[in-house]
Amino acid sequence: MTDSRTNFHAAAPKIPPRILCIGMPVRDLTFRVSGVPARGSKENATHFDEICGGNALNAAIGIVRLGGRASICGPMGDAREASSRFIFEKLAHEGIETKHIMHLPGLVTPISTVMVDPSGERTIVTFRDPELWKVRLPSTEKLLEDCAAILTESRAAEFCTDLCAEARRRGIPVVVDVDRAMSLREGLLNASSHLVFSSEPLQETAGIADDGEALKKIAKLTPSFLAGTRGPKGTIWLDEQGHLQETPAFPVHTVDTLGAGDVFHGAFALAITEKQELRQALRFASAAAALKCTRHGGAFAAPQRVEVEQLLSQGQPAAPAEGDQ
Repeated sequence: MTDSRTNFHAAAPKIPPRILCIGMPVRDLTFRVSGVPARGSKENATHFDEICGGNALNAAIGIVRLGGRASICGPMGDAREASSRFIFEKLAHEGIETKHIMHLPGLVTPISTVMVDPSGERTIVTFRDPELWKVRLPSTEKLLEDCAAILTESRAAEFCTDLCAEARRRGIPVVVDVDRAMSLREGLLNASSHLVFSSEPLQETAGIADDGEALKKIAKLTPSFLAGTRGPKGTIWLDEQGHLQETPAFPVHTVDTLGAGDVFHGAFALAITEKQELRQALRFASAAAALKCTRHGGAFAAPQRVEVEQLLSQGQPAAPAEGDQ
């Protein structure tokens, strides 16, 4: 049941949880194309949009759309950059807290070119200034104040692992979006409560070409909850007994997958703070990601809570709000 006066579930806390999203904001230049151009060729786009993205930022948008509170933390380029001003304006419009973003003078904020083909699949080229990895985050006490959970992208491990370890010592959930191969000695394996992999980096991390067996291998190295997302094939995960379970994806007409995985992670992190049971939390996240895929616009096409609740209760997508198509 959804509380019609607000944008969160009636059973959720009336003061929404604040989730600290750690990563690198990105300025996205998106193009809809009939096909990804071959090497050395040219392709005319049918549509252009300029948005912002990055795993953590996209997840933050999803969290706020679903009724949570999100604070973004991580490095950006020089505060005088056009990209920096553009991203801050977008975050302010979404109601995302930005006081923990760190500007690094003279550096370039990450920027991506994104091509979306008619199937909704995206091809991305991103530049991240190598100096951004040297960022020093604000104090632990400041970041963990009023923090219900941390959601971080795995590539941010270099500058956030110590913070995540301290959060775990304090009993704060740490959800890691793993979209690149991890070392089996990486600190986030044990400085997390939930590790949610994409299928390819899951197999690369374990060195096993099977999602289920890869999860079982990694489970020997970490006490964290483990899952692997597989797009339209749904999510595979290990229950408390170490048995493989599956959460099916919602069948929808996909037009744009950009940001869908990040919306999944944001929705899952919010569900964890709301004490949803794991199976329910994964289904909630799957519904949010599925609805995002039905619309263009990256994470800015993330659904509202009422839409997710309708899909969960009826198995059919709600009509998108005006301006979301």
